[in-house]
Amino acid sequence: MIKQEKKSNSIPDTLARILGKKAAPKGLFFILLVMYLGATAIVGISAGSQKVLSIAGSTIGVYAFAGVFSAISNIAVMFMAVYFGKKGFLTSLFFLILQFPMMVNGIINHHNLQSLPGAFTNILTIIAVIVIYVNNEKIDRFQQNISEQAVTDMMTGLPNRFASQELVETLLNDGEKFAVVSIDFDSFKSINDTMGRDVGSKLIVKIAEKWKNSANNGETGTVDFITRQCGDEFTLIIRGYKNDEDILATIKHYQRLLEEKVTIDGCDMFVRGSFGYALYPDDADISDHLFTYADAAMYEVKRMNSSEKVMRFSKELMKIERTLEIERKLRKALEDDTIIFELQPQFDMAHRLRGFESLARIDDGKGNVLTPTEFIPVAEKVGLVDKVDLKVFRSSAEFFGELFRKTGARITLSVNVSVRHLMKNGFLEEVRSILKSSGLPPEMLEIEITESVLIESAEKALQCINEIKEMGVKIAIDDFGTGYSSLSYLYSFPADLLKVDKSFIDKMNTNESSKQYVAAIISIGHIMKFDVISEGVEDEEQLDTLKDIGCDYIQGFIWGRPLTKEDAEKLVLSQVSA
Repeated sequence: MIKQEKKSNSIPDTLARILGKKAAPKGLFFILLVMYLGATAIVGISAGSQKVLSIAGSTIGVYAFAGVFSAISNIAVMFMAVYFGKKGFLTSLFFLILQFPMMVNGIINHHNLQSLPGAFTNILTIIAVIVIYVNNEKIDRFQQNISEQAVTDMMTGLPNRFASQELVETLLNDGEKFAVVSIDFDSFKSINDTMGRDVGSKLIVKIAEKWKNSANNGETGTVDFITRQCGDEFTLIIRGYKNDEDILATIKHYQRLLEEKVTIDGCDMFVRGSFGYALYPDDADISDHLFTYADAAMYEVKRMNSSEKVMRFSKELMKIERTLEIERKLRKALEDDTIIFELQPQFDMAHRLRGFESLARIDDGKGNVLTPTEFIPVAEKVGLVDKVDLKVFRSSAEFFGELFRKTGARITLSVNVSVRHLMKNGFLEEVRSILKSSGLPPEMLEIEITESVLIESAEKALQCINEIKEMGVKIAIDDFGTGYSSLSYLYSFPADLLKVDKSFIDKMNTNESSKQYVAAIISIGHIMKFDVISEGVEDEEQLDTLKDIGCDYIQGFIWGRPLTKEDAEKLVLSQVSA
């Protein structure tokens, strides 16, 4: 087992381990020191010698070797300054300064002018060593700042998601047993909604500070590394335990700290959290699986909503093998370029074709087709959703560009873009590139974003969306009504279309409140000059209700299931000829 660090959660310790920062071998320091002392001694002996050596028939004065070994001694002290930081610098400086008075004494008292070049070289070497040390210190500080930023959560000062992932990979390579604990606050959204986001942020910072101090002070007896993933999600990595009871005791300690009263702006606040954990090597030996399993246990705690807030992962918690299988198929589909798309038609209330929504599909080559509801959540979790988005976006745009040139039909292509993809640097350039390469007129393209973007990244999203709108592209807000976005947020967004989620349409004719809710969404959309489309319309009764409450468009099995490219083209041609 690796020796416990006293401050296991300090950023410098983290950097030294996860970024692989290693000191030069101690043996090298002694080699350089011996090289310097030996070379200096030879210089002293050879400088005043009148002896000559016969080498290959030529005679060479011994004094000639003084310059060679003087250069070797200078190189040795410079290497000490470069590789051994302050220790090497001070050692080099000590011996160089110690040597200087002897040279001066020889020149002044013994009129040994042969020492003048050596004294001059000695001064230059001292200057060089000082310059090397000062510059190295500046470079080290700059690199440390950059490295710390890469592994630090700016809001709390805790290590971030990257730091936890890198540390786990390092521990796996070292073969050291550890536990990954996933932590999520309960009902934290209600605090943000009732008290405001500033208060919520202050609360997170206060709790993070308590946890960090506990880890740094070694209060649990285990080696603890606490990180913030995002929002109110944290990960705790525990090492240095003897048995499962130690792990549970450490988790309970952090649970108690979380549940202690916190006072923010004069208000006493209490928070509870859900804790799920998985062990290496007992539960998994792959980094992604450990994080996934810990999350699974944590979400099960949330689902159960019981008084027991800590749970270890077990295979029965979730259909984990299915999830991993989907991940493997997703990665293979991206690698083999076998992600396909189908097109679900959208119609106005008079059954005229408005356009199509492009829907991703994965064909596993065995006759099984994975739908977005199966693989998109997995893609989001493993960070591949933007690649899926881009593949479907580019392929469907190329098809629509060709379809437009063939038929002249100005119908809308609607493509889904995740929040992660929208916020990605270079997204706007991707849109421009796709429009240019496909030849698709911008006004025929509609980008669907989920309502969550109005909450998570409103300011940046608004800037990005405004630039998209300037290109002439339309914006649709998908699954509207399922999130918690404020109407003031919605009002500031330059959208063109609201999409009512299928879950409300399903209950619309069996639940009066659902019907009124859909009617309210349609009214809000029209007040804000948005068109409104309802998803998942499957029967005549739903269609009649939507007509009565003023819906503009529908999408659903009643008038069209998702189609292949060939069938979509036939539908367009039938509409054009009609």
